[in-house]
Amino acid sequence: MAELRPSGAPGPTAPPAPGPTAPPAFASLFPPGLHAIYGECRRLYPDQPNPLQVTAIVKYWLGGPDPLDYVSMYRNVGSPSANIPEHWHYISFGLSDLYGDNRVHEFTGTDGPSGFGFELTFRLKRETGESAPPTWPAELMQGLARYVFQSENTFCSGDHVSWHSPLDNSESRIQHMLLTEDPQMQPVQTPFGVVTFLQIVGVCTEELHSAQQWNGQGILELLRTVPVAGGPWLITDMRRGETIFEIDPHLQERVDKGIETDGSNLSGVSAKCAWDDLSRPPEDDEDSRSICIGTQPRRLSGKDTEQIRETLRRGLEINSKPVLPPINPQRQNGLAHDRAPSRKDSLESDSSTAIIPHELIRTRQLESVHLKFNQESGALIPLCLRGRLLHGRHFTYKSITGDMAITFVSTGVEGAFATEEHPYAAHGPWLQILLTEEFVEKMLEDLEDLTSPEEFKLPKEYSWPEKKLKVSILPDVVFDSPLH
Repeated sequence: MAELRPSGAPGPTAPPAPGPTAPPAFASLFPPGLHAIYGECRRLYPDQPNPLQVTAIVKYWLGGPDPLDYVSMYRNVGSPSANIPEHWHYISFGLSDLYGDNRVHEFTGTDGPSGFGFELTFRLKRETGESAPPTWPAELMQGLARYVFQSENTFCSGDHVSWHSPLDNSESRIQHMLLTEDPQMQPVQTPFGVVTFLQIVGVCTEELHSAQQWNGQGILELLRTVPVAGGPWLITDMRRGETIFEIDPHLQERVDKGIETDGSNLSGVSAKCAWDDLSRPPEDDEDSRSICIGTQPRRLSGKDTEQIRETLRRGLEINSKPVLPPINPQRQNGLAHDRAPSRKDSLESDSSTAIIPHELIRTRQLESVHLKFNQESGALIPLCLRGRLLHGRHFTYKSITGDMAITFVSTGVEGAFATEEHPYAAHGPWLQILLTEEFVEKMLEDLEDLTSPEEFKLPKEYSWPEKKLKVSILPDVVFDSPLH
């Protein structure tokens, strides 16, 4: 629960300058991390020292449900000459370390990120006659913050968020989000680390799909060229009724060319998916099934989980020769150097401790496999094939309902345990499938109807007997059962 008030109460108001002469109460009312971010806000809005603010009544560190202590709301006059309309500017406080006393975030030093390393911002077009900012963006930001705190997944510029609902709970077509650097706010060095500012940008479903098929940064650049769709500062207008492709049909050609030239930089998703080894009878649970061993679920080992995370990180890089890391990487601290050891990456499992010791799980070559996806995950298969594998890359599905993963790799990816001689290979519950360019082209033809969800009826099955591969698109409820 939150309340709206001017920020004259304790919070990011105009405090006395920090230093030895500051009153003793200053440290508790104006924590150093919060004060540093407020300084950046004051730089942008020197005439608004006490903006309206949504604040969590019960702070997260006292057991409240809202991770953000505050969301400040400023009135930005824009720049009519640059096609930047007047708008409301929302800025969060709480994803970074405000206090430095471990009440929320672990203090890891001044050189790295503060807390999660970022705060969220949002720019909403001001409607004519609107005298106060709407408060729904603050709840939207709290929702994103809850996801970050619960999953410990951090956001980066170019990321997309599939929301599947109007951001303001209206009938708006703006139902998803992209993330980018805030055009005005500069990174802040606080006593507890560095804070950057990621701006939420509301987009339509068609624009989200284009970001998935190509990349988020490319779509953001297109949005900047269309004033009513965001303009230079990517200001969200919830009343926008047309996509950028309806406003300017030539933009679709730029996206299509980008996909053809660059492919997709979406290297994996968390999804409702599963796989079965059809090479052996189902009752041979000890060595053939992907999910169970005996009566205990077989889980991804910690090392496998690290490697899956690394495939996603590497997949975002445009390399001439994409490489999957070795199956037994020698790692320090369990994470790559650019991530803090206390934070998870997007595919780390809470249950990553192996039931079976990692070294005892041998890599198995499979003769025949059956892949299962829900409709939303299945709709991404053409993207995986056209945008990733035809460009010599890889794509990973990590199950959100069971501890398993499926990685598609092309013949240009080094380091995979699936090979042209043995294109289906599994390491515990992690399946890799190597597809040749010729077979990818064939699959794209056969899976063409996946791109037309309005004509799709479940369940749907595709089969390539000569390749001993079967793909099923199933209702969501199937994946909610204990067997998956």
